[in-house]
Amino acid sequence: MSTRREFIKQASLVAGFGAMASLGLGFNARQAQAEEQEGWYMPDEGDRHRQAYMSFGAQEAIWEDFTGDVQEALGRIARAIATYEPLIVFCREHEHDLAQELCGRRNITYVITELDDIWMRDIGANFVINEQGGLGAVDFNFNGWGNKQRHAKDAQLARQVADAADAVYQRSELVGEGGGIEVDGHGTGIMTESSWINRNRNPDWSKAEVEEELKARLGLRKIIWLPGIKGKDITDAHVDFYARFVKPGVVLANLDNDPDSYDHAVTLKHLEILRNATDADGRKLQVHTVSPPLNPRKSRFSRGNDDFAAGYINYFVINGAVISPQFGDSSADAKALALLSELYPERKVIQLDIDAIAAGGGGIHCVTHHQPQV
Repeated sequence: MSTRREFIKQASLVAGFGAMASLGLGFNARQAQAEEQEGWYMPDEGDRHRQAYMSFGAQEAIWEDFTGDVQEALGRIARAIATYEPLIVFCREHEHDLAQELCGRRNITYVITELDDIWMRDIGANFVINEQGGLGAVDFNFNGWGNKQRHAKDAQLARQVADAADAVYQRSELVGEGGGIEVDGHGTGIMTESSWINRNRNPDWSKAEVEEELKARLGLRKIIWLPGIKGKDITDAHVDFYARFVKPGVVLANLDNDPDSYDHAVTLKHLEILRNATDADGRKLQVHTVSPPLNPRKSRFSRGNDDFAAGYINYFVINGAVISPQFGDSSADAKALALLSELYPERKVIQLDIDAIAAGGGGIHCVTHHQPQV
């Protein structure tokens, strides 16, 4: 995975919720709190959605001269989603008209709020459901990926999303992000150690404690841990740039074929782990691979930008469609389209130019979130 743009790290830092993880509670206390959440589980992203969410939050203090282009890319994504399912877009009051102009008005509800940035997957609520038809919204205390970026406003968004969805708000002690979560909806999760077991989020938590809390909050029976890599990008290697469940027992993994990329060795290691893994029901995983383009189009977004996130795996599954990036490499784009069409035969695969967002180290999955249908 590439990184958010380097200048993001130069934005003013605002203290987040990192201290939440150092309240001094012992493992037994944490386990007791986790057990109170039994019955909730996170469904598969491919299950039917009630609606999706986005944050129209790009600002010049972070994106500089790319801001307008990022807003236009958000608009393309929003319009594609709204064709298939309802969408809620959070935006600032003074940008409401612009958001409507770019994202459209059809099937979209706008909510006025204060925002820092665009990464809805990380700042939004993580929805869970239970057998009684309840809807819960888990807040993992977004702290700017370890206090790397301003985030005081975005840290409040999970609660706002929970309120908008009329969901039971659930606040974990753990610090993390939605982009670090991948589940099959049947008890299996895939996570990277680099983004969860990290002192910049959870300094006083052991791996066993992190795993126990994630299992309890998300209704998991097994977590397949990938090592990831710390410090190479602002997220410390979120799983949604490395491995995605297509359905229970079937995984799509990122395989970086560029030997000069730091992700080359990492993705090979991940592939080895996944091919030897079983899910919570004991099934050996069927693993498919997709590779980033080796020759993405040359533009002001990609040229000389080592942070450019040219990866096909950061797609968003919605009702009836898969929203996926394209990067101007005709061969690689076609291969990704063919593979996603094969893996999601009942959905239309829509490829979009999101280069401006990729310039900041993210993708379509990073800027979207979803609410399951209950």
